[in-house]
Amino acid sequence: MSDLLHVTDETFEAEIMKSELPAMVDFWAEWCGPCRMVGPAVEELANQYKGKIKVAKMDVDKNRQTPGKFGIRNIPTLMLFKAGQVAQTIIGAQPKAYIEGELKKLL
Repeated sequence: MSDLLHVTDETFEAEIMKSELPAMVDFWAEWCGPCRMVGPAVEELANQYKGKIKVAKMDVDKNRQTPGKFGIRNIPTLMLFKAGQVAQTIIGAQPKAYIEGELKKLL
């Protein structure tokens, strides 16, 4: 069972922006090869940091409002949030170790 959350334009504000925990959102799409490469690492990190960091995915094809609000032009894009603010943006498929290093800065 994955601890990955799936957010939508409707749930983003409550789940991510108002989260008491730091959060990471993976903006992705089904057809995106690099997104599929980074997906397993995101899922592993969700399980690893359960209770410390909220990890979510947002399908940019089904949710256009939120990615537009944050100016997301390329996917995968991982956005890290702390206290309702963007703390870091990671664009493109990056290795798990790099993503984890950025996550640790939120703790």
